[in-house]
Amino acid sequence: FLENIRREGYEVQVGKPQVITKIIDGREFEPVEELVIDTPKEYASAITGEIGKRRGVLTEQKNLEENNVRLAFHIPTRGLLGLRSVLVSISKGTALISSIFLKYEPTSGFIPKTRNGVIVDSETGKSSSYGLNVAQGRGLTFIGPGADVYKGMIVGLNSRQQDMEINVCKTKHATNVRTGGLKDEGIILTPPTIMSLEQAINFIEEDELVEITPKNIRFRKK
Repeated sequence: FLENIRREGYEVQVGKPQVITKIIDGREFEPVEELVIDTPKEYASAITGEIGKRRGVLTEQKNLEENNVRLAFHIPTRGLLGLRSVLVSISKGTALISSIFLKYEPTSGFIPKTRNGVIVDSETGKSSSYGLNVAQGRGLTFIGPGADVYKGMIVGLNSRQQDMEINVCKTKHATNVRTGGLKDEGIILTPPTIMSLEQAINFIEEDELVEITPKNIRFRKK
């Protein structure tokens, strides 16, 4: 639906997906799904650990041909939000993932934040190579030089848990001090990480939005 209205020329902002719960006899119930993953054995432990953080419970493990294993879990639907991209990264793109609704159960405990903090732009303008080089010293970036940015726009993923503000429009100040004939070193940037619409929606947290326009997919703080 979002991709269709984007192609029709509309601009929208969307927040983190919310799971629909039910109140039964005064108690809150949430949907639980059966998650099945086929993966090489070498990634099984890391995958099980990641799903365990999201309150998933391993119900079956079966050896397959060619050193692969099938893992089955019961996991709250809210634990699946953003999980697919994480599992693809853990398994280096080799895992086959499927899920189906199973039942409603009493809402289980809190699922901790599993994503690191973000790099938030502190000024409005155009991103510079110098500013992005500073940002890449802290984590991954989502934009390249010359991009239009504004204060509060998310421009990267921090390597630490907390959010961080960086002015990616900042340029290096020119000075009249020469360095003994040495040339200034050129700035070499890592190519920006580009996400699909589905990946972007799975990426954001409660206090963030995805801006969807015909030309761009951007992130921002609410």
